[in-house]
Amino acid sequence: MIDLERLNKIHLKPKPRFQRLIATFGLLPNYNWPGRKTSIIFEGEDNVPRAGGCIFVMNHTDRYNYWPFQYMLWRKGLGFTAAWVKGKYYENPMMAWFMDAANNIPLPSKGYVLSKDFQLAMQRDPEKTEYETLKSYTDGKIDADEAARQGGEGLREFLARDWPAGNYADDLENRFRAMMQRVLQITREGLAKGLSLLVFPQGTRSITLTRGHTGVAQVVLDTNAPVVPVGCNGSDHAYPGSSPFSVGGTIIYRIGKPLTVEGDLKPFRINEPFVPFTQSAEKHHQTFRKLTDLMMDRINELLDPRYQYATDAHLAKGSDRFL
Repeated sequence: MIDLERLNKIHLKPKPRFQRLIATFGLLPNYNWPGRKTSIIFEGEDNVPRAGGCIFVMNHTDRYNYWPFQYMLWRKGLGFTAAWVKGKYYENPMMAWFMDAANNIPLPSKGYVLSKDFQLAMQRDPEKTEYETLKSYTDGKIDADEAARQGGEGLREFLARDWPAGNYADDLENRFRAMMQRVLQITREGLAKGLSLLVFPQGTRSITLTRGHTGVAQVVLDTNAPVVPVGCNGSDHAYPGSSPFSVGGTIIYRIGKPLTVEGDLKPFRINEPFVPFTQSAEKHHQTFRKLTDLMMDRINELLDPRYQYATDAHLAKGSDRFL
């Protein structure tokens, strides 16, 4: 499980050797394999800041659509990235090693943490009703008594455990706040080293674009880093399943003009200190929401019709996303 101790072991490298090894000995031969060559096209290459330190926001169509993008950044001498990835990918020790070596940053979302808490305490995954009730409780929508009533015997047993903060909601909030501050620190350090951050604001895979989560907007307003929208087209055909090897085809990345604090980001500036990923920052939620919607709209403009917004996209719900 991702916790603060695990996050404290994350140290990003400005020129990650493992990324270069993967690109040289894995992706280069794969993309040039006779009979199933993968063509990767960068449109709008001039919009990539040469000094790094930007935040790429991209749609997430398949398991591997960031690999061809990172590969082309390397081939064109446009720098390296650190990517936010789900905490669940660190459950397997070998996968965790791979993620660390590849310069990734584990993102322990609140849904992931509470799902793992329940799983470890009760020795089983939370059922859908249990997860939804627990999420409502920890989001402050219902109190502990109502959560115990709605969630059934298993959730009542879980909530009745001896939590260090006195109750589960406060305990989760304390741990989540500390972990996200560490994520923010790692992210700032990476940007300062000239790395660019790669984020999928959707939070989960979907062929069509869906509404984004507001976490990256908080980082943008905290760091003042330029935001570069990227539309990925065709990667789902090259990577149709779980295999990390491309079956060939054409992948087009359309790279939009950067959103900067002097330009598009100026109307969203918060003229007072705030700490991202805390309850106190929630008073700026509408600002985060509007900025997130702007970023997603910019991504949408860079997509072929097949990948553009769809309100009826089928997305994973409940704890299945995290376990």
